[in-house]
Amino acid sequence: MTLHYNKTNMKKTATLLLLIAVTGFFLASCGAGAKDKKGDIGDMKVKLEKLKKEKNTLDADIRKLEDDLAKADPEAAKLVQKLVSIDTLRIADFTHFIELQGKIDAEGIGYVAPSGQGGQVKAVYAKLGNRVSKGQLLLKLDDAMARQGVVAAQQQTGVLKARLAQAQTVYERYQNLWKQNIGAEIQVINAKADVDALQSQLRAAQAQVGMAQEQANMSNVYAGMSGVIDQMNVKVGEFFSPQTAAMPGSGIRIVNTGNLKIVTNVPDTYISRVKKGEKVEVVVPESGKPAFTSTISVVGASIDPTTRSFVTEAKLPSDPALKPNQTATMKILDYEAKGTVAVPINVVQSDESSKYVYVMEKAGDKMVARKKTVTVGEAYNGLIEIKSGLLGGELIITAGYQTVYDGQSVTTTAK
Repeated sequence: MTLHYNKTNMKKTATLLLLIAVTGFFLASCGAGAKDKKGDIGDMKVKLEKLKKEKNTLDADIRKLEDDLAKADPEAAKLVQKLVSIDTLRIADFTHFIELQGKIDAEGIGYVAPSGQGGQVKAVYAKLGNRVSKGQLLLKLDDAMARQGVVAAQQQTGVLKARLAQAQTVYERYQNLWKQNIGAEIQVINAKADVDALQSQLRAAQAQVGMAQEQANMSNVYAGMSGVIDQMNVKVGEFFSPQTAAMPGSGIRIVNTGNLKIVTNVPDTYISRVKKGEKVEVVVPESGKPAFTSTISVVGASIDPTTRSFVTEAKLPSDPALKPNQTATMKILDYEAKGTVAVPINVVQSDESSKYVYVMEKAGDKMVARKKTVTVGEAYNGLIEIKSGLLGGELIITAGYQTVYDGQSVTTTAK
């Protein structure tokens, strides 16, 4: 038993020692790998700086040799000219837009609902796609009970009118007799009281007739606005009420496309750059039409806590090619510079101290590349504004600029 126990302990100890050794080897390897990686990065940085210095030295040597060659053999110098493409810089207005996705909406969207409690649909007088006018009859609901109420109220009014006429006659007779000193005054007073009471009852009955007629008229469902019916989910025999009319996908919807707008959510990072009255361009790709010009008419007063954005709207013209819920792009003009220079953004290069471009200038009897340090502004649509360093009219190098240097002989004609 003791021998078996010792063997077991020895196995456990050996296993533990092996695990420790493997772990130590793994950690050592990781540490060595991390150190090696760090060393490799350092070596690469040193090598890069060395190559940069060598390149600068080579560039200087090449420039000196080219200058010496041009002096010694002008014809041979033409063979080392760099082929480039150029463009003349022009003075023009530069604009910058914030481009955001939005959708077209209609300010005139109305849902049709009965003015009363509703009822069973007896007749439908319009179809999907019909253009309707405000006040046009669209539906007829069951009005049997309402019509019975009108008849009953009218009958009651007729009875009261007859009784009033009779009471009026009695009153007039008593009044004439009293004027002749015949009869008692109390009879005249009572007859007048009967007339007044019946007149009051008649007025109440007439008001009841008006209410019954109004109730009957509630069975007529009219268009609340002019426009086109773009949703029609009401059929004869169904029950139509304010509740069913408000359900999604139910009832009747009228759209007036005469007042369209684009609605978009603007990130709160642009809150200081988007203001009411600012110019916008609206592009609707599906319409096949050029951009619509408008101005911002609504800027949301609060930031949505979920999307971190605010709502912006701009009105659109009435156009058959524009439909509610179409996707559109709102381009908000947030920066504009009059009479400035703009260059293709890709021709602007950077070094340790500044940004620069290359232009082609005449130097003696040849054309050379000249490095121009520039200060840049906003960038948009492939162009970047030049705030200083270029005046306009320069011949900017648009192709081959990556491999030229200041003073290098260049040409625009292929040999």
